[in-house]
Amino acid sequence: MSSTFNDAAHPEGLMRIMEAAPQVCRRHQFFVWTQSDLQRWLPHDLLLCGFYDREVKHLVFDVFNSRPLPQATVSQLKEVPPTWVHPLLAVWGAARQHVMTMSLGAHVAQHEVLAALHGAGYSEVLMHGHTRPGRPDEVESFFVFARQDARASLLQSLALDMLLPCLHAAYQRVCVTERQMVLVRTPSAQSASVNPLARSTIPITSREREILMWVRDGLSNHAIGAKLGISALTVKNHVQKILRKLGASNRTQAVAIAMGQDMLSAPDNNN
Repeated sequence: MSSTFNDAAHPEGLMRIMEAAPQVCRRHQFFVWTQSDLQRWLPHDLLLCGFYDREVKHLVFDVFNSRPLPQATVSQLKEVPPTWVHPLLAVWGAARQHVMTMSLGAHVAQHEVLAALHGAGYSEVLMHGHTRPGRPDEVESFFVFARQDARASLLQSLALDMLLPCLHAAYQRVCVTERQMVLVRTPSAQSASVNPLARSTIPITSREREILMWVRDGLSNHAIGAKLGISALTVKNHVQKILRKLGASNRTQAVAIAMGQDMLSAPDNNN
């Protein structure tokens, strides 16, 4: 048994995950929740979350990544319909919809997105989904966890199986809340064709994006300043501007919002 799982496998750790889940209503809250106690049970730096959108009649995926991915890959992962998920669903279905690990190397020829993920260092994914009660062929949500250069343990598979209902409820709540907010902001019919998790892009400068990328990697203001050749105070001022621009209350929320709008990988035209 790994020490990581031993550290996590205390009743209070599991209780914290379950107690915090009902408070998760927004995308940035979901990201923060998955980076806390859940990270100890299910360590990952890439999480793909899909929910069944009854308007478009397909699973719609969102990407939560703490390591950079090519923008083209992120865009393809969010495409509707998500054709890349078909090989994963086939493996999961063949296992009678039990939690499964899947080697990406064996499936790179089936979709260019799987090849891109494998090329980025993801050799294996851990996956599980939730189906509609009484209708096992109707997948309501699907979750894919992965770590670069790492494979999932049996205990992590058991953890995902145990926590799936909690993940499903929290993420479905996020999707409903984000959709309602989009409809409030844009009540016209055209909003129905928009990804319900998308938000308008708020411009940040190339330097602010660079600082956000280091913040995402967990560096302090002092460490970021050393990387960029500027003072820690200058970094702090940049971070404060970023928080104001994104409407974030802290660094973690700012990173989550920026990731949700693909700010950390999109080209920048600002000075």
